Amino acid sequence: MGRILALGALVCAGWCARAQMPHTGDINFYGLHKVTQAEILHETGVAPGGRLPPSKGDLQDKLEQMSNVVQARIEAVCCEADRAALFIGIEERGAPHPSFRSDPSGDATLPQEMLDRYQQYLGALQRATAHGNTAEDLSAGHPLMEDPAARAIQTEFIQFAKDHLDELRRALHNSSDPDTRAAAAAVIGYGPKTQMVVDELQFALNDPELPVRTSAMRSLEALIVYAQKNADAGLKVAPTWLVELLHSVELRDRVEATKALSLMTDGTTSPMRAPAIDLMRERAVADLAEMARWPTLQYALPPFLLVGRIAGMPDNEITQAWGKSDRAAVITRALDTATSKSRGTRK
Repeated sequence: MGRILALGALVCAGWCARAQMPHTGDINFYGLHKVTQAEILHETGVAPGGRLPPSKGDLQDKLEQMSNVVQARIEAVCCEADRAALFIGIEERGAPHPSFRSDPSGDATLPQEMLDRYQQYLGALQRATAHGNTAEDLSAGHPLMEDPAARAIQTEFIQFAKDHLDELRRALHNSSDPDTRAAAAAVIGYGPKTQMVVDELQFALNDPELPVRTSAMRSLEALIVYAQKNADAGLKVAPTWLVELLHSVELRDRVEATKALSLMTDGTTSPMRAPAIDLMRERAVADLAEMARWPTLQYALPPFLLVGRIAGMPDNEITQAWGKSDRAAVITRALDTATSKSRGTRK
């Protein structure tokens, strides 16, 4: 439990090849406050064991026509045997949600060699993920995958970041191209371990494009590990935007934010731990509780860990409760703790 699970299951692109289209396995919901699971299942017609629907776009459009639904996202994650886990997320009208800044309109760019290598890295990452080879080392302060092809390109990023730090910063702020900003957020994480780099990545968490935010969170995860092990570096990562992304309608926002917050709250002596737990308790305990109930266990474990920490439980007790499939008691304890703290604050 002290280590974060590598959530490397393959998201089915365009669902999956039609000839290999799996059946629906677990169905996981998030963002539900007023709308019920039964209403969503009725609207979409999906059911465990049934065929994946032919178009997720059509299903999302159907959900967005429902009363109280502003946005909807559906992702299929492959695969156990012929079953794909389905994640159905909605943003309800009036519910908390992250508000992102506007797209930048500048013409900042990066060297073509760097952009090409970044695209090659994404291809290597996808291939590694498809083969379940998602293990990575964060101890150096930047991600290094065990997969040889991905790791070789990541090693090149160290020199790129050293040589082009100012260009990376300008691209994050002033490139109108989201792919360029995503590359900048990934590569700048291989730069010097300074508060300036941390601040640039936290800036990128507010980007309107999901790939940019995903790159920024992956870079921040490694810097959080580095900061925990090197207190004299003086790096400070604020939990604010990570907690806000727990309200996102995008599954990847929630998954990566949960991983980063799990790292931030790992270890009882971490100076980042208490502020992150307090903010999650205040702003996002209901969202984490919802995710901790997911039937797809690989994805439910990191939010369950955070729920247990919000409840004030040591990690060994959280581990025991997970092993005994006693999720409900831990979730209830966290929700009760949040309610109690809230009442105490109002007094």
